[in-house]
Amino acid sequence: MSATPVTHLWLREETKPMEHRAALSPDVCKKLLEHGGFEITVEKSEARIFADSEYEAAGCRLVPGDSWRTAPQDAIITGLKELPENDTSALPHTHIMFAHCYKQQGGWKDVLSRFVEGQGLLYDLEFLQDDSGRRVAAFGFYAGFTGSAVGIDAWCHQQLNSGEKYPVIKPYPNEDVLIAETKEKLARIGKMPRIMVMGALGRCGSGAVSYARKAGIPEENIVQWDMAETAKGGPFKEIMEADIFVNCIYLSSKIPPFVTQEQIDGERQLSVIVDVSCDTTNPFNPIPIYNVNTTFDNALLDIQSSNAKPLQLCSIDHLPTMLPRESSNQFAIDLTPTLLQLPTRSSAPVWTRAEKLFHDKVASMATSD
Repeated sequence: MSATPVTHLWLREETKPMEHRAALSPDVCKKLLEHGGFEITVEKSEARIFADSEYEAAGCRLVPGDSWRTAPQDAIITGLKELPENDTSALPHTHIMFAHCYKQQGGWKDVLSRFVEGQGLLYDLEFLQDDSGRRVAAFGFYAGFTGSAVGIDAWCHQQLNSGEKYPVIKPYPNEDVLIAETKEKLARIGKMPRIMVMGALGRCGSGAVSYARKAGIPEENIVQWDMAETAKGGPFKEIMEADIFVNCIYLSSKIPPFVTQEQIDGERQLSVIVDVSCDTTNPFNPIPIYNVNTTFDNALLDIQSSNAKPLQLCSIDHLPTMLPRESSNQFAIDLTPTLLQLPTRSSAPVWTRAEKLFHDKVASMATSD
């Protein structure tokens, strides 16, 4: 009788600046190895929130960073964020990651072409879905949670440090430290902002609402909108009446814009937008007043307006790395049942759907404009 093939997961070092999260936590690696049928290689990383020694203690093999390119052909290269944009080499491996190329984002064909050229395969984490179409694992809650935190903090900065550049955002050891810092700033200001959360019933939106509550913002100052409220179609004047607007929707098709340049040029209370959804280069972006992602060291974009009141926008696309340990642990735990199905991925519905979607997207390159 032949031995059951071992599934080899290769956790690569993240290369996106200020990214401290991991797709696999040491605890989850230990669980997979104890389950049997898995081999796990982990690239060393000084940026990752988990120490290399934690993975080693879990039973993983450590290798130098960025060595996945020469990994064995059967290794499944596992990461979170997309590969560096300046890398155009062919991809012969199977990859698990958020590739951001299935909604015709900027450069999407370039990304998929690398897999075609190398005869590799992409399992996009955003599209690992259960039978009901719900994502099996997502950073949504902590994306909204930290997005709300940045929005409130940016508003506080406008009140306390008018005209000064917003400081570099650094990761926090835990959410209690972050919440305490927000509360202290709000106490110094002596008033509470009005925050509007779009997509409030989803994972992301519920995270945004949760942070606002934990920061002490009264319930009447937290405006929660979801599909029922947006059914009439934008743009929405109600957004202009809030101090902070946090967009947490999942964009799946073209919709009318939520915000227009004409609106922000007019009378408004609004001074901070946090676009947690970050459909920045999506042709259907419902916040079409910007087209670049911001970063942790330059978190806020000054939006041009004929209204003298400042308007700043945050479009960081990996906000949960502000709380890297909590967000990574939760994501990895949620992903574990699906990872345990990898040895039978040729018949496991989550994986077969993801593989079919990859091939469908590759085929669509020939017919898209």
